[in-house]
Amino acid sequence: MSEDSKSEGMAQAERERRLERYEAFAASVREDYGTTQRQMDDLRAQDRVKTATYRQLYAYKCTLGEILDRLEECGL
Repeated sequence: MSEDSKSEGMAQAERERRLERYEAFAASVREDYGTTQRQMDDLRAQDRVKTATYRQLYAYKCTLGEILDRLEECGL
């Protein structure tokens, strides 16, 4: 096996590892988004939509939503 073949194989392996990390990141963001939505639903059911916690969750959900939109644009 030539040095070029080894380098190319290592580069491909690194690209695959990076893609796996991006996919894990995307899955984590989706999970956090769902968890945040459930927490907000619980607070809403308790009529606690004016609390600081609810507002923080809302801001976090918006941020996660933006990240998910960008991931979707990239096909992830």
